[in-house]
Amino acid sequence: MSTVAGPAAPSPAPETPSARPRLRRRSAPKVQEVPGARGSIPLRVIAGAVVALVFLLPYAVMLIGSFKSRPEILRIPPTYLPEEWHPDNYVSMWSTPETPLPDNLTSTLVIAGCATLLTLAVATPAAYYTARFRFPGRLAFLFCVLVTQMLQPAVLVAGLFRQVLSWGIQDTWLAMILINAAFNMSFATWIMHSFFASIPKELDEAAQIDGASRWTVFFRVTLPLVWPGIVTAVIFTFVAAWNEFAASLVILTSAENQPLSVALTKFVGQYDSAWQYVFGVSIVAIVPVVLLFAAIEKRLVAGLTAGSVK
Repeated sequence: MSTVAGPAAPSPAPETPSARPRLRRRSAPKVQEVPGARGSIPLRVIAGAVVALVFLLPYAVMLIGSFKSRPEILRIPPTYLPEEWHPDNYVSMWSTPETPLPDNLTSTLVIAGCATLLTLAVATPAAYYTARFRFPGRLAFLFCVLVTQMLQPAVLVAGLFRQVLSWGIQDTWLAMILINAAFNMSFATWIMHSFFASIPKELDEAAQIDGASRWTVFFRVTLPLVWPGIVTAVIFTFVAAWNEFAASLVILTSAENQPLSVALTKFVGQYDSAWQYVFGVSIVAIVPVVLLFAAIEKRLVAGLTAGSVK
């Protein structure tokens, strides 16, 4: 018995690229342009530039004046740019007979740095305790902390001098470290108290449930969250100690122990002033403060979330 094979079914034709369904590309959303915005400078940029110019102009005058000679600084009419640049002013001012400037810079760094560390060492635990615990006299203590801001070293110079004289630490760095720390401690405590109070107590309780001690909670959980407050306290304390003048003028009598704020006055006399050195020392005194701001401003953002991740 024979079978008749029918014609084979035609194989499907290969799919050509033109036959494939094309995917429609989504077009990027159109950005609506503000009329007149292209090529124009926003008003807030202009206002910011004007404000920046007002604040930076005195520093520009100091910087340019530090490269001028003394006769050119006193010339009338004045010159905006030096006719002859004198970068050697920054070399000769370190060996002037008026004051030992290298020793003055060292004194300022030691006094401001140690006063800042001492202030943080006392103000940070005090702020944490007042923010986390309720104890009798807490509000009175915080009120006294705030009231002490009305007292400044210039008002209490006579009393401070008698006190350090009785302790036998007059004309020493230790006296100025204690004075600067005492007058900035209340502000640092008040600032960090508000930061500690803004942190929920549930974070502390959760860490204690996991077995952390009170000190572990303080150093590992709570303290990293108040880095913005610590940075603020560091900046204000360091700058206040760096610029302190009245108490240093009375208590530090030897030229090598005096800070830059007092040494700067040695270049200004009753009949003659070395303004090129005044400008140069002022520029040098600005540099450490600027470096401090540049070094710790990143911690403002990093400290907002650090420590809250378990």
